[in-house]
Amino acid sequence: MGEKETKFSISSKIEAIDEAVQKATVFAGEAGFGDDALFGIDMAVREALANAVKHGNKLDANKNVEITLVSSAEALEILIRDFGEGFDVEEVPDPTNPENLLKASGRGILFMHNFVDKVEWKRHAEGGMIVKMTKNH
Repeated sequence: MGEKETKFSISSKIEAIDEAVQKATVFAGEAGFGDDALFGIDMAVREALANAVKHGNKLDANKNVEITLVSSAEALEILIRDFGEGFDVEEVPDPTNPENLLKASGRGILFMHNFVDKVEWKRHAEGGMIVKMTKNH
């Protein structure tokens, strides 16, 4: 299987997330991932997009979220870029810490780590943040 890539963007609206998640899971299915992996990919992409829309772009309709999907024989790479101010992942409170257990938010990064094999964040040279998630075959 050769490398395959697709790129698309969504507006910074919660309603736009479902369609993007569906595109990502169809792409992953065509790349050979089974139902269990597709469930995890769905959850990780959904969480990353929600973070990009809500926290990155702050629901600003003038900002898009860019999604790039790359499949190869080894893995699926999912890159999600927002155009916000960015953040330091080390400063996000640990949701497993007893003092944070009842908080309504803060579990997304933990979920992402549980559903894919690797999660990385970096600042884009032209602004915004990129989260790169890798799911191995």
